[in-house]
Amino acid sequence: MNNLPSYITEAALTQFIQNALQEDVGDGDHSSLAAIPANAQKQARLLVKDDGILAGVAMAELICQAVDASLTIQILLPDGTPVKRGDVAFTVSGRAQAILTAERLLLNCMQRMSGIATYTHYLTGLISGTKARLLDTRKTTPNFRMMEKWAVVIGGGLNHRYGLFDMIMLKDNHVDYAGGIRQAITATHEYLQQHNKQLKIVIETRNLNEVQQALDTGGIDRIMLDNMSPAQMREAVALINGRFETEASGGITETTIAEVAATGVDYISVGALTHSIRSLDLSLKAF
Repeated sequence: MNNLPSYITEAALTQFIQNALQEDVGDGDHSSLAAIPANAQKQARLLVKDDGILAGVAMAELICQAVDASLTIQILLPDGTPVKRGDVAFTVSGRAQAILTAERLLLNCMQRMSGIATYTHYLTGLISGTKARLLDTRKTTPNFRMMEKWAVVIGGGLNHRYGLFDMIMLKDNHVDYAGGIRQAITATHEYLQQHNKQLKIVIETRNLNEVQQALDTGGIDRIMLDNMSPAQMREAVALINGRFETEASGGITETTIAEVAATGVDYISVGALTHSIRSLDLSLKAF
């Protein structure tokens, strides 16, 4: 598990797995405890039943170890591997009861993560040849954000801010509540100075007039072009002229993303990467 995103820590993974197992297992996997002898030793394989990008293999290994440290996993296809129906990602062997207890949690993680990685890989391919890079958003499943953002990275995308704490993003409601672009940016700098914080500042703009206001105010790192047409984005990129990073956002789909990328923006954020994907079909089968 090398080159992991900074939010993937041993403590975070351990806490997630413990909470997820408590939710699923409770006071015991009574189906397995009742039907399977405690000393039965068996094996199973992770069978791929869809075409896509595999994600969550490293997570599955950690889940198995948490359920029973004596379980042995042989990884055949690592995270990020393009897979097709019929492939086997790994085999697991050891106590049959433990394999069955780990089964649903590892499948739930892998199926969703692989679906996200697959869609991320697909959209990334649609903007290849441009300078635009694909970003995720905070439109994630509560308590599963870590896995979803990890899957975006496995699929070839980039992570946007992880949460509300690691970047300043002044969106339309912030701007409206603050009284305008300049007021929002000015208040933000005062806040950061008072609290001795150094955070990047992204300002969302809805039209060329707001883009100009952001340029006139300065003190920002990136200008977000929200729900603009490709023609408007192209004008905005020309107006900004490299002074700040640019990011396109707002309802961008697989049918529009290539045209958006061609406007010259640096980043494209797509909430659908994590909120509207189809999970990859995987199963854990005894053999």
